[in-house]
Amino acid sequence: MRATGLLYSLLIIALCGIITIGSNGCGQIGAISGGAKDTLPPVLVDAKPEPATTNFTGNKISFSFDEYIDELQDIQANIIVSPYPKQTPEFRTKLKTVSIKLKDSLLPNTTYSINFGSAIKDVNEGNVLKNFTYVFSTGPVIDSMRLSGKVELAETGKTDSTMIVMLYRNAVDSTVEKIKPNYIAFVKGDGSFSFYNLPPGNFNIYALKDGDGGKTYNSKSELFAFLDKPVTSEKDSTSPVTLYAYAEEKDIKQQPQASTTTKPKTAAQKKLKYTLSNGGEGQDLRKDLVLQYTSAIKKFDSSKIILTDTNYVPISGVHYLLDSNKIVLKQAWKEETDYRLIINKTAVTDSTDSTIAKTDTIRFKTKREADYGNVVLRFNNIDLKKHPVIQFVQQGDIKESFAITSQEWRYKLFPPGEYEIRILFDDNNNGRWDPGSYSKKLQPEKVIALPKKISIRESWDNESEINL
Repeated sequence: MRATGLLYSLLIIALCGIITIGSNGCGQIGAISGGAKDTLPPVLVDAKPEPATTNFTGNKISFSFDEYIDELQDIQANIIVSPYPKQTPEFRTKLKTVSIKLKDSLLPNTTYSINFGSAIKDVNEGNVLKNFTYVFSTGPVIDSMRLSGKVELAETGKTDSTMIVMLYRNAVDSTVEKIKPNYIAFVKGDGSFSFYNLPPGNFNIYALKDGDGGKTYNSKSELFAFLDKPVTSEKDSTSPVTLYAYAEEKDIKQQPQASTTTKPKTAAQKKLKYTLSNGGEGQDLRKDLVLQYTSAIKKFDSSKIILTDTNYVPISGVHYLLDSNKIVLKQAWKEETDYRLIINKTAVTDSTDSTIAKTDTIRFKTKREADYGNVVLRFNNIDLKKHPVIQFVQQGDIKESFAITSQEWRYKLFPPGEYEIRILFDDNNNGRWDPGSYSKKLQPEKVIALPKKISIRESWDNESEINL
């Protein structure tokens, strides 16, 4: 009996090791805690050869970490080997180890660096070891020169973190089009880039949105930037360079070819159709009324399109312009006024002699002046000799654009809304942005994107100062 009682007591004591003690002994069962969540990235425990090894002669490198490593993430987009190799090294992970096998013959007396970007992360929590960099040299010293800067999109003043920056030594004009670079750096979200462990000397520098992964500038529709003269690597602090990227030609996607077999059009399909620029709603006091037809216009009789008042009395002084499949109606609009537009069935004929189905009468009303805002902008530190143009942008589209000819700019009838503001420096004074040309060594026109948006309220004096 005593032995049985002793065993029972020991069992209770053992259970109390995993049960929360209440006021009356082992009374309440508690949850077993797993501890705090791991938020730390893997830590390097050992590297063979050691970091900053000189007189390197092998072709294998291995790293040991303090926890299990996941498969390396997106090697092509994350890992940079400098100088850029002809053959991509072989990267492998196994348990807590990452190994590299170099496939190129290494250059003599050259410092190499391998930046893993965001490729290394632990298995359990996915914590990333950001920008882990391993450096070694095939010579007696580790190069320590630097070069940094920023890439901006010349047309918008914004940045693109999918671009790369490329350095060449002893390059001629065609080198960037035919040969892969000596050094590569990724562009960060803010447009900045940095090169480390460079040798001393001069470099030709370019930026590229490398659509095909070839690391060469082989399409005029690719975003590209170049500097007019070589840059020099520096020891401690670098004088940042700025590259302005542009696409010399628009990227026109090939449309699928239409079938050569066409079905005869029905009577309804033969009828000509059109749309109104105002959508049948309030007509903008500042703009023309445009009728856009579904096909090119062959014949147009302006006497058969009549603008009238509500009593159908024709309004004088209206001008009509024909532009391919558009008819532009020019008129000095009166605010908050009702109009009628009568379009005779035979006013417009296309190349197949099709007309609209019937004579139409369209009713619309112009907006009030109170529907617009009055805008006054005062510019500080703006160089009027560079032909600045202010652009008002919504969702990436330029809605309004005006040349700036003085330190103060006024506009009375401005559509209300929230706008991004860009300043284009229009070098050739043609009113629009023009790209560069590498073959002509012509830099693109530059645009500054202001950090703050401007909000324009209707029936309001909207005044702002713009500092450049």
